[in-house]
Amino acid sequence: MLTKTLTDGLESYGIGAKLRTLRLKKKMGLVQLGQHTGLSPALLSKIERGRLFPTLPTLLRISLVFGVGLEHFFVNQDAPAPNVVRQSDRLRFPSHPGVKQPPYHFECLDYPATDRPMSSFVVEFHAVSSPEGIFHEHPGVEMIYLIEGQLVVTTDGKEHTLNAGDWLYMRGDIPHTYRRHGSKRCTGVVVTAP
Repeated sequence: MLTKTLTDGLESYGIGAKLRTLRLKKKMGLVQLGQHTGLSPALLSKIERGRLFPTLPTLLRISLVFGVGLEHFFVNQDAPAPNVVRQSDRLRFPSHPGVKQPPYHFECLDYPATDRPMSSFVVEFHAVSSPEGIFHEHPGVEMIYLIEGQLVVTTDGKEHTLNAGDWLYMRGDIPHTYRRHGSKRCTGVVVTAP
């Protein structure tokens, strides 16, 4: 059973409507499409009506019949619509799964938006550093805007202390780690871009 957040996210791609458009363009019925894909017409009908989300292998079978790539079902060709992410819909994740006290928890702010040139997160930093020897690194650049508290960012063996309202820009491929300084709550917005 999918959560409401996952269901809403999958529905936003309009996979069923895109399948129906492809099928009708080729003047093909569900039975005929079923013969080409090896899938039942009932299953195809459920996918088209948005009652069922196909697995990637199922979607690939369909894609091959119409000569399109999988990206056809996940890329919006229209002008991008504004995406609103409600606070109640965001999911909270630890920075290091399985670690008893992770250095921070984050929530993705832009999950439903596709083809975005950046990723943004709201982050709650804790008083612990990353587990020994584990630094965070990624391609591109990273920007941090601290909303509240004090944050120590360690990069290249140097510590940079940020206060509320401070902004930091750095290359993402340089290993770095974060930790809250002091006992006050520490939150910020982190944006990464290629």
